[in-house]
Amino acid sequence: MGTVAQLFFDAVSLGGIYAMAALGIALIFGVMNLVNFAHGEYIAFCVFALIVPSTDAVAVMFLGKAPALVLIPALLILGALMAMTSEYVVFRHFRRADPVAMMIASFALGFVIQNGLLAIYGSRPKAISLWPSLNTPIHVAGADVPLLQLIVIIATLLVVSGLALLLKKTRIGLEMRAAAENFTMARMLGVRANVVITGAFALSGALAAAVAMIMVTQTGVADVRMGGSIMLVAFIATVIGGMGSLPGAVAAGFLIGAVSVLLQAFLPLDARPFRDAFLYTLVIVCLLLRPQGLFASPNSKPRV
Repeated sequence: MGTVAQLFFDAVSLGGIYAMAALGIALIFGVMNLVNFAHGEYIAFCVFALIVPSTDAVAVMFLGKAPALVLIPALLILGALMAMTSEYVVFRHFRRADPVAMMIASFALGFVIQNGLLAIYGSRPKAISLWPSLNTPIHVAGADVPLLQLIVIIATLLVVSGLALLLKKTRIGLEMRAAAENFTMARMLGVRANVVITGAFALSGALAAAVAMIMVTQTGVADVRMGGSIMLVAFIATVIGGMGSLPGAVAAGFLIGAVSVLLQAFLPLDARPFRDAFLYTLVIVCLLLRPQGLFASPNSKPRV
């Protein structure tokens, strides 16, 4: 039972990180038909906002010295502002462009952010200590679970519940849902395009900041390229869940987290270094069987 509980907590906490990252991508795709590949750089930007610019291997904390009640809202707001600024400066000028052009613009923006961080902080990964006590294991249901894992699980449930309430009970949420269904028709019916798109980017940036805090607390390392791997998995979760489907992105994030943990636990030792190859093979099989995504409507069509 202890082993089962350990696998459960590992799977749900990892899936929660993937789900939050996938939500950030799905929000933007829903209202702009854009896969924002700069999302991974938003995550790295929020991590490096914690530290003073330095080329040393050990980072000097800046925002990280603030109390948690100040630091968490500050980073969430910073992530939201970063995403809103990128929308205003870059993506607003591509709204009438082909989706491929917007995607290429997102790649270019990601390279600009990444190289800006490299110029300021250098390329060496930096050791950073943020709330190290959260990695202290506690005994739950026969398993030794780091407190951070429980916080990630609770935070994910709160984020998903909060987004569900926002989308169902507020005007901006209803407008986002309408825009995700048919953006052109929603605008004709009075939906405020600028407000909807800016709000989606703000939520996406805040989710990137939340993922950044979790990653740096878990690993204790700040790396300019750290957002790339999580961005790839989040994008895959978005595709598997059904492009633009927020519930699908959450469900697929948890599914990929669970499969990843199970593969790590049950593959032979010699095969564990190739875990990602097995994982992505399963992704290919899923998409061959259901190209529109596991959680999308069978009759769903691409938005035009």
